[in-house]
Amino acid sequence: MKAVHITGYGEFEKNLEFKDVEKPEISEKEILIAVKAVSLNPIDYKIVKGNLKELLQLDLPAGIAYDVSGEVVETGSAVENFKEGDAVFGRVPQEYMGTLAEFVKVDPGVMAHKPENVTFEKAASLPLVGLTAIQSLEKVNLKEGDRILIHAGSGGVGSFAIQYAKEKGAIVYTTTSSSNLDWVKALGADRVIDYKNEDYKQVANDLDIVFDTLGDDYTFEAFGIIKEGGKVTSIAGPPDEESASQMGIPDYELPGKLEDLKKQKSADYKFTWMQPDAGQLKEIKTMIEERSIRPVVDLIYSYEDSIKAFEYLAKGHAQGKVIISLQEKYNTGN
Repeated sequence: MKAVHITGYGEFEKNLEFKDVEKPEISEKEILIAVKAVSLNPIDYKIVKGNLKELLQLDLPAGIAYDVSGEVVETGSAVENFKEGDAVFGRVPQEYMGTLAEFVKVDPGVMAHKPENVTFEKAASLPLVGLTAIQSLEKVNLKEGDRILIHAGSGGVGSFAIQYAKEKGAIVYTTTSSSNLDWVKALGADRVIDYKNEDYKQVANDLDIVFDTLGDDYTFEAFGIIKEGGKVTSIAGPPDEESASQMGIPDYELPGKLEDLKKQKSADYKFTWMQPDAGQLKEIKTMIEERSIRPVVDLIYSYEDSIKAFEYLAKGHAQGKVIISLQEKYNTGN
C-alpha cells in the first residue's frame, strides 16, 4: 500500500518520503480502515521538524498523522460496534500514528461513525480540533453566560471552539487578523478583535475564561484579563500537574511565575493533553448533523501533494483545516 513516512527530522522535502509498504494486519480487537482523507495538525509538522523528538521517541522511518476518515474494510472477530462498509472518523492514539496511508489499523474504541451530512474530507477535519476544544472547555466547566476569549479564532481549534462555546450559550471574544474578520465573525463570535490594529487586552477584560491556544506571553497575559476567580485553559502553555503526569513528566511543578499569577487572581489554570474519546466524537457527529457546528476547511490537497500540504500548514496562515484526500477525485490536485 502507499504511505507517507517520516524518515528524519528537518525540512519536509528531505524528511517525508512516499513509500510502498505492507498493508497492516489486524488483531481480533482491531479494525482496518481504507483511508479516504487525513487532516494535518500543527503536531504533525512539528514532529517532522524535530520539535517534539524529546517527547515522542519514534523508531524511524515511521508513519505520520493522526486524524482520519474512511471506510471499514475489515473487522477483528471480537469487534462488535463496527462492520465492513461503515464510514468512520477519529483521531488515532500515538501507538497507531500513521494515518497518511492507504490503510490504517486502529482500536475501534477511539473511532465513531462519520457524520452523514459531510464529506470524508470535512469529517477528517474534525477529530483533533473538536476533541481538543471540547476537553479544554469542559475542564473549566464552560457554561451559559460565561464570557470567554478564544485566541486565534481562524485556526483549526479556534474555529471549532468559537462554535462550540456559542452552542453552550457563552459570550465569545476572539482574536484574528484583519483579513479573517468577516468569516470568523460568521462563526458566531460576539466580538472579533483585529489583533493587528487592536490591543485585545483593552477590549476583552473581566472575563470568566481565557482559552489560550498560542502560549508564550499570551498564557501569562491571560491572568490580567480574567476576573477574580477566573479560569485559564491552555493547549500551548506549560503543562499543569495532571497533564504532566499524562505526558510522563515525573516530579513536575508548575512554573513559579504561573503559580504566582494564579494566586494573585485566585484563578484556576488547566492544560489539555488531548486524549482520543469516542463518546465525544459521537457528540461532534450529532452537532455536525444538527448543523450547530460546521467544519472549517481551508485547502484540500491530493495525496501526491502531501509535502505541499505540510509546507502550507507550517506557514501558519491556514483559515481552518488543511486536508489531504486519498480519494481519486483529488488525485489531479483539484
